[in-house]
Formats: sequence, structure tokens, C-alpha cells
Amino acid sequence: MDFVSVAYAMGTAGQGGGGQAAGGGLAAFAPLILMVVIFYFLLIRPQQKRQKEHRNMLANLKKGDTVVTQGGLHGKITGLTDSVVTLEIADKVRVKVQRGYIAALLSRGENKAENGE
Repeated sequence: MDFVSVAYAMGTAGQGGGGQAAGGGLAAFAPLILMVVIFYFLLIRPQQKRQKEHRNMLANLKKGDTVVTQGGLHGKITGLTDSVVTLEIADKVRVKVQRGYIAALLSRGENKAENGE
């Protein structure tokens, strides 16, 4: 019987301080929320911007452009499909590379006579 009164007293004490615990709990999460916001602006957002620029660059590739692959090969685009790019890395030496592995565009092929158009 004595345990019931102790349990009742503990239950009422927990209810009385419930308002403060909720406010303290929110304050405890403030640093965590702040860290998530900082990570978003310092890490996530710039990475998404870079990915968008890379997708745009890949979508705008055309025959005659000079590019670099992620493996370090420099070459001139001689053929394009939706997923494969054919690069000429030396005279009469052509390799096929997945479009996603093109790392950078070095120069645009602007001379139409040189591109065979």
C-alpha cells in the first residue's frame, strides 16, 4: 500500500514539471537544428549546384567539343548518343566513354568546316 502512494506522488510531480521539460527539450534541439541548417548551406546546397551545372554541361555537348574525362583522357568529340560519347584522342584513335564520365569541357567546336558540317 505504501508503494501506491509513492507512485502517485511521483506521477503528480512529473506532471507539474511537464511544461518546463518541454521547453527545455526544445532548447536542447536548437543546436542540432542549427547544425542541420549550417550543413545544408555549406555542404548540400553547393554540391547540388555543382551537379546541376555538370548535368547541363553534359546535355549541351556537341560534336567537335574538346573534353576531359574523369580518367584524364583529353579528346575531341566525334560522335554522340544518349549515353555514349566517342572521343578522338589521337589521329585515327577513338574511344567510347559513358557520357557521365566526361569531367569538363575544355573548348567548344565552333569552326563548322573543321567539324565536318
